[in-house]
Amino acid sequence: MRAVLMVVVAIPMLAGDPPAISVTGGQIRGIAPEKGGAVFKGIPFAQPPVRELRLRAPQPVTPWKDTLQATEFRPDCMQPLTSEAISNVSEDCLYLNVWRPASSSAQKLPVMVWIHGGGLVTGGASIYPGFALARQGIVVVSFDYRLGRFGFFAHPALARESPADPRANYGYMDQIAALKWVRRNIAAFGGDPDNVTIAGESAGGGSVLVLLTSPMARGLFARAILQSPGIPTARASVLPMRSLDVAEKSAREYALAHDIEGSGAAALAALRALPADTLVAGMKTIVSGPDIFGSSRSIVDGKLVVEAPESALVEGRQAPVPVIVGANDYDSAVSTAQSRDELFAMFGSFQEQARKFYEPSGAATLASVEQNIVADRSLIEPARHLADLVTAAGQRAYFYRFSYVPEALRANVPGATHASEIPFTLDVLDVLLGEKATAADRAVARGASGYWVQFVKTGDPNGGGRPKWPSYDAGRRNVLNFTNTGVRYGADPVRARLDLWNAVWERGIVVTPGN
Repeated sequence: MRAVLMVVVAIPMLAGDPPAISVTGGQIRGIAPEKGGAVFKGIPFAQPPVRELRLRAPQPVTPWKDTLQATEFRPDCMQPLTSEAISNVSEDCLYLNVWRPASSSAQKLPVMVWIHGGGLVTGGASIYPGFALARQGIVVVSFDYRLGRFGFFAHPALARESPADPRANYGYMDQIAALKWVRRNIAAFGGDPDNVTIAGESAGGGSVLVLLTSPMARGLFARAILQSPGIPTARASVLPMRSLDVAEKSAREYALAHDIEGSGAAALAALRALPADTLVAGMKTIVSGPDIFGSSRSIVDGKLVVEAPESALVEGRQAPVPVIVGANDYDSAVSTAQSRDELFAMFGSFQEQARKFYEPSGAATLASVEQNIVADRSLIEPARHLADLVTAAGQRAYFYRFSYVPEALRANVPGATHASEIPFTLDVLDVLLGEKATAADRAVARGASGYWVQFVKTGDPNGGGRPKWPSYDAGRRNVLNFTNTGVRYGADPVRARLDLWNAVWERGIVVTPGN
């Protein structure tokens, strides 16, 4: 697919639109949408990573002369077009979007930077509107980053080209470049560069975890929100990161499959000359199982990702910032198990205890047992483990579970599925439900987004008349649970299951029902 080149044109300013402002590269002008405030879309934060800039760290933007009309989303990054939500993709995709509230005279507003999920293979900034959070008095930023073979690729020729530079995790480099752009430019939108919260869901939450533990991201944010963080998680064994050697071997095999031999400049030139559609072929979202041929989920490269996040957390080497972390009660549970025996084999010597917790009556279906086991293992317990580790380091953590199902979906959906909390935490229910959103649904969205916004503002989600959310206590391990009957803080209804998984991971004491 051919790259979409940035075109700057002169468009008459409409009445009520915000004035032009200066950012790195030149002047931009956004729009004042019907929902109030102002939005600036499609702002370049790096040069298009095409041709000779493919598989390179993001480079500074090329300045432009005329005012850039920041009124439309730019294409999301290259990926398989498997969803109606994303229909416009390009290799030229390093752009970000900024929403600010109507009170543009306010200065030093708190900032939330949203990192989209999608398994580091799909997803995009264009599907996450920020206007509702901005109306609550913060500046919201979203951006795109390179995915799949464009973003996580470690051919050995890259080391020869730039031996001193970080390599392989180009998608994470894009994220850091976007955060550096925010630090340099967000004051022009009324934002406070010293009060930035990074937030993300799924692989976006996993990206937040990488940034939380990467020395290259230190000082770029003051708080972190991790929603169902995955790829990676705080349990290194759930989805192990690849070593640089293994990632290089995979990339070299991919190159050979396209008749590209060697590890010198000629091989790298040939890789950069491959059509973008060729690099997209075979990419798909994966949560478990083998990596995409030639690519890796995320790579311990020795510079940006120095170690698995769990190792950094255990040793207290993460950024010392407060966090919100949690997962959904019916979260992602991708598994290839064909039987109960295969499922319970994951518990090793704890199989007997696991059967008592997950199928006490023996009447549960294989699908329901699998759902609970794999969701607990992959996302729910690792989220609690993250809360345990940052709390042990002296940081505040706020632990949640999202169990709310919209009223219109309850007849068909048994719980809060993966990513279903996003329309509530971003307060954009119309994106998911449209006219089917009920008053109860909207109340939950106001409450959930209110917690998030207050945390962005102060590092403490409490206030505004919402139920009290105490900071996490590793001894009690209580949780704030968004349920169908209201927000509840107290004992975790699945604590025994999570304690069992903790015993499995740590090979500690045997956990028995009732403990």
